[in-house]
Amino acid sequence: MLQETPSASDARSAGETELAIRFARADDAAAVAAIYAPNIASSAISFEAEPPTAEVMRERILSTLAHTPWLVCERGGELLGYAYANAHAERAAYRWSLNASVYVAAGCRRSGVGRALYTSLFALVRHAGYYAVHAGVTLPNAPSVGLHESLGFVPVGVYRAVGFKLGAWRDVGWWQLELRPREGVPSPPIALPVLRAEATAQVRQALALGAAQLGAPRQH
Repeated sequence: MLQETPSASDARSAGETELAIRFARADDAAAVAAIYAPNIASSAISFEAEPPTAEVMRERILSTLAHTPWLVCERGGELLGYAYANAHAERAAYRWSLNASVYVAAGCRRSGVGRALYTSLFALVRHAGYYAVHAGVTLPNAPSVGLHESLGFVPVGVYRAVGFKLGAWRDVGWWQLELRPREGVPSPPIALPVLRAEATAQVRQALALGAAQLGAPRQH
């Protein structure tokens, strides 16, 4: 049977639809800022007052990557969402606990992008030796609560009327995900640059877990 060889345009079309989960880069800053901005200007999801510029977002990405993961989901060069983890608090005794956030572009919500990003993110921080991840959610926000609880987060409390935005006082609920049993004396968590350099197989596997949910190739 004669089989046609895929044309160059077919190859380009396939590449344009491929999904990938990878670590964020400095040059993602403008796209990340664009995804984030609507959550500030017309929403109480974020308590920031002004959308950060691309330069501010660039500094946030780089400062986070010096310690913990910042991931993006990409299709054909377009960012569909991002997720990151950072310190729960600055005091030394908190260093095994993280906060996590995920944001998805408006046209890609309810598509599994947020779940896939979180899946890879939590696998990475488990490998790094963290014990718990926390998420703060401005209430009410049923989609966010549903996502977090479906991934194993449990509610741990509510800050009542803790912020004022868009003409109203806002509650923030907190959820916690246990990453590992708390047994014995914990070793210090591994900084992301060290993890990427010394545990490449585990890093690839973690990124693959989320990518697989989207039918995406593995990225490193």
